[in-house]
Amino acid sequence: MSKVKVASIGVSIDGYAAGPDQSMDHPLGVRGPELMGWFFPTKIFQAMQGNGGGSVGVDNQFAERSFQNIGAWIMGRNMFGPVRGPWPDESWKGWWGPNPPYHVPTFVLTQHSRPPLEMEGGTKFVFVTDGIQSALEQAKKAAGNKDVRIGGGVSTIRQFLEAGLVDEMHLVLMPVLLGKGENLFAGLDLSALGFKCVERVASDQATHVVLKK
Repeated sequence: MSKVKVASIGVSIDGYAAGPDQSMDHPLGVRGPELMGWFFPTKIFQAMQGNGGGSVGVDNQFAERSFQNIGAWIMGRNMFGPVRGPWPDESWKGWWGPNPPYHVPTFVLTQHSRPPLEMEGGTKFVFVTDGIQSALEQAKKAAGNKDVRIGGGVSTIRQFLEAGLVDEMHLVLMPVLLGKGENLFAGLDLSALGFKCVERVASDQATHVVLKK
């Protein structure tokens, strides 16, 4: 049975999963990259950059797991790019270059319509203007028996959590204090939503926690 998953989300000790002031120069927000410091040295990330080498320990193992059995992605517009308001044109095609790392249909939540965008490697961005339920229905249809991954950002994850639509989460707790930014769980009762911690593994960089219903 397919699941709706959140995976590989870096979270600071004080609960932030993105820094403030996202921009072209700071796509993860100011200091946001510190939350992904566990991921950048991994073999899977280095391969995405066209490089060899990289670490193959716990962090890489969890990163590889996060891409397994994924048939579709959902993301917010902020994760797709820094453009705000109506699309001025179709020149912005994401942060990732011509071959994004998704390689499956990827549904982008937005208030402004735009034609689907075909990219190299099998990624097709579909822009959804009628909310998270519609995006999830389309994603599940596209994924078939495979899982749907909610990619982010924080606001998008929170919307799916609040609606009770997430089955599983993989969080990466980083030894970082951001102080400000986008807090992932403020005001949410994960226990009341039915989550329990089923796995916890520490690496030299972070602690990986898996929550399931």
